[in-house]
Amino acid sequence: MRWKLLRRRLSVSAPRMIVRSHLPWPLRWAALAVMFGFSAAIALWAFELGKDLAGLARLDQEELTRLRAEVVQLRTDHQQASQVANTADSLLKTERAAQERLAQQVRQLEADKQALRADLGFYERLLPTAGQGLQLRGLQVETRAPGQVKYQLLIVQNGKAQSEFKGRYDLLLTGQLEGKTWTQALPGGPQALQMRQVTRLEGLIDHPPQAVIKTMQVRVMDAQGATRATQTVRL
Repeated sequence: MRWKLLRRRLSVSAPRMIVRSHLPWPLRWAALAVMFGFSAAIALWAFELGKDLAGLARLDQEELTRLRAEVVQLRTDHQQASQVANTADSLLKTERAAQERLAQQVRQLEADKQALRADLGFYERLLPTAGQGLQLRGLQVETRAPGQVKYQLLIVQNGKAQSEFKGRYDLLLTGQLEGKTWTQALPGGPQALQMRQVTRLEGLIDHPPQAVIKTMQVRVMDAQGATRATQTVRL
């Protein structure tokens, strides 16, 4: 019998035992007081923190409003500055275009001035001298490009009460081409010439680029084909 009771107590089916620690009532009340005090402190801290957060939120809202106003002002200033810059850029482009036009006009005037000076010098050198009849003055030949020459001369008819001259003029180039004597007349043959006192002739003559030009001769003929004046220039 005792063995059965002992085995029951030692087995799984033995009755459960609960061990409880016994605290005196004063210690329990003290622990409760500490817990309530700690809770009150946490609640006070949370309240103060809420007040601070509310103040910060208000300050943040004011700062955000101020920053938004500054952004609007900056955008307005930027737009005004952009308009001023665009206006200044347009004025600058207009001024540059006007300066370029003026520069082109100045260059054109300079070119015209040089041409007039050349013409004046040409005519001053070719003023009529003593003598009567038809005269050729200042035959000039200039190589413009390979296979091309430019010529100019002045034809003067001296004397008083000269009648109108009608005739023709011809040009003749002489030189060498591929080691042989080479000549070339004015393309198209003699050209018509009609003048009273002074006329200026100029033009371009194409020739073989390999030709070496040595002389150019100008000959003026009357209506019957008789030679009235000639002039030769060496190159």
